[in-house]
Amino acid sequence: MPHSMFGGRTESAGIDRARVDALAEEWLDWRFKAVPPEAWGRTVQAYLASGPRLSEFGTPLLTLDAGALDHNLRTMAAWCHDAGVTLAPHGKTTMAPALWQAQLDAGAVGITVANLPQVRVARAFGVQRVLLANALVDPAGLAWVAGELAADPEFAFVAWADSVETVALMDAALRAAGVGSGPDPETDRPVEVLVELGGVGGRTGARSLAEAEAVAEAIRAAPTLRLAGVAGYEGALAHDASAEALDTVSGYLRDLAALHHRLESHYETEHPVVSAGGSAYFDLVAGVLAPLAGESETEVVLRSGAYIAHDDGFYHGISPLARGAGATPFRAAMHGWARVVSRPEPGLSLLDGGKRDFPFDEGLPTPQLVRGAGAASGTITKVNDQHAFLRDAGDSAPVGAVVRLGLSHPCTAFDKWSLIPVVEDADQADPKVVDLVRTFF
Repeated sequence: MPHSMFGGRTESAGIDRARVDALAEEWLDWRFKAVPPEAWGRTVQAYLASGPRLSEFGTPLLTLDAGALDHNLRTMAAWCHDAGVTLAPHGKTTMAPALWQAQLDAGAVGITVANLPQVRVARAFGVQRVLLANALVDPAGLAWVAGELAADPEFAFVAWADSVETVALMDAALRAAGVGSGPDPETDRPVEVLVELGGVGGRTGARSLAEAEAVAEAIRAAPTLRLAGVAGYEGALAHDASAEALDTVSGYLRDLAALHHRLESHYETEHPVVSAGGSAYFDLVAGVLAPLAGESETEVVLRSGAYIAHDDGFYHGISPLARGAGATPFRAAMHGWARVVSRPEPGLSLLDGGKRDFPFDEGLPTPQLVRGAGAASGTITKVNDQHAFLRDAGDSAPVGAVVRLGLSHPCTAFDKWSLIPVVEDADQADPKVVDLVRTFF
């Protein structure tokens, strides 16, 4: 029986380091809104060698903190090790191959993505183990995946399915692409599929164990597919840390474990995958699902992605490492920087950063400090496309002042920036910029 994409593999997870390193040779110019004109015409590597400081960069700006990134990587790796689970972090959070490499180096077993364009980015940088946390029914996309699997025996890929109709469409598209008709199993490889279990009021996923079992049977009947495990997303069922929310999540995870047990004798791999776990409830996921790994050759895979940047908003409040007594919490590694450009009326300051620059879907930015002048006061009450409304800042935010902002929700922060400066320490008066992280959204 074949191995699964994660289980049974102990060697370091793959990414093409040469392609990641080559990003340092990219030329800087006007395309990157974070980069000052003084850097134009130089490569990333050459510009960083000049020792730039944050004060050389204009506003608005998003930055990452090097120390916090390192802390979060080490903290999550240690937590997963102690909990007995593995981690395939969700790459959609950052879409930054250099950060993916750091996560893999810290012990991640692969990279999770959300759609086909993200799979293509991962493959462009040689990611060898990709978990697509979604259904893939696009015929052209399935044909491309089949080609990638045929061309690279080391490429491991798994997708989700939550209905018999999904399975039928996948099978038809893969048959049309020639999968299942070739004589060589190394170049004619079926696509591994996890049965997705959902919940009423949630997102995707079969709504009952019986429906999920029917999906599994359809996968087993399709020669182009292979039943490799079960998966789901508990974060679609709750959005806070109330007792009711935690009970809902725990109940769902018990159902996912029950589905695994029902299918355990039907898997078409020696090391099936059970995968759940966003960044809000991964403690509950480990508590319910980690024992499955001790019962069999099952690999329990978390997909948490926001931990690497964390935040000062939603995840700061709901993270298991903030809720758990005695746990080492993550640190916010991302900050916004915006300049006061107008004080048109008493009690109101307008900053030059808005919806196009900073996340706002899980809470508005919060003023933290004024560069060179200490703590900031006031409240961001709303944001427009290019402005933030800062109320009641008093004299702490005159025109021209640069305000550091705490942000909420990494997944809608990175997508606004194609190049993100990494500072040595965001608490310094004028921190050194030590890296530039390239994103691909």
